[in-house]
Amino acid sequence: MKIAVLSPLFSRSSELVAELKAHFSDVRLNADNALKTPTDIIAFLEDVEGAIVGREVIDEAILAHTPSLKILSRYGVGLDNLDVEAMKKRGIALGWSGGTNANSVAEITLSFMLSLIRNLHISTTLLKQGIWKPNGGRELSGKTIGLFGFGHISKRVIELLAPFSCTILVYNRTHNEAEAKRYGITFASKEEILDKADIISIHLPLTPESHGMFSSKEFERMRRDAFIINTARGGIIDEEALKIALKTGQIAGAALEAFAKEPVEDKELIALPNLICTPHLGGNSKESILNMGYSSIAHLRDFFKG
Repeated sequence: MKIAVLSPLFSRSSELVAELKAHFSDVRLNADNALKTPTDIIAFLEDVEGAIVGREVIDEAILAHTPSLKILSRYGVGLDNLDVEAMKKRGIALGWSGGTNANSVAEITLSFMLSLIRNLHISTTLLKQGIWKPNGGRELSGKTIGLFGFGHISKRVIELLAPFSCTILVYNRTHNEAEAKRYGITFASKEEILDKADIISIHLPLTPESHGMFSSKEFERMRRDAFIINTARGGIIDEEALKIALKTGQIAGAALEAFAKEPVEDKELIALPNLICTPHLGGNSKESILNMGYSSIAHLRDFFKG
């Protein structure tokens, strides 16, 4: 039985590789991140029965050339890079568990909230340039937070915010009032959150509905002293519109963890002083890497046992 690991992050983890090899003897790794094209991926998956996939795109064009493949096990969260319908048609199983990196992403979301509202990022940049300008911003405590999405990560963010006594408004397609009471949140419309939130944080999958969800009209409606954070997927925020909003002061600042194109190429955007930007590392804490990896291995073990 051949197992291929497409994810370089998994492939470079000695702990995860050791765990995988303890259960499967024939393992193919991608530690050098050599899979640059669909042709590379097809060749890598030749005669493979099970594969662990990170952010690599696996679509119908690839699946048409992998007849031996029986299961794709997702290393990470979100399924926007996998053609799930094509997998179903070809009888390829999906191994996936939500929430395996929820705490890691929630922690970096909280750090963004604090850095933005307390002016830490701008103050640090100025001080490194020799400019002493003490501006401590505002306190996070008691502020209104707008969350888009109500999944594992969003719920963990709510838990981490508990000591700050914030008012939390949540935009979600479905409303579970029992869960709203449990988490102490209020479901709200997109417009209400845009009008009221001190900080907006996005925790949605990338879908046709969410693509471009935040663009010029949303930034124009937000408060001028408000911030927006995206630790979800690139493409949900229109980056050109955000760049204008940040440059003209339509909003006070932003933090981006994900970009429409990665690695990000818009140097003008990432150079803006009121933008915090990181290279999609929110879910990549050591603990999260192991949680996601062990989960993907477990799905392979359960499938081939069964």
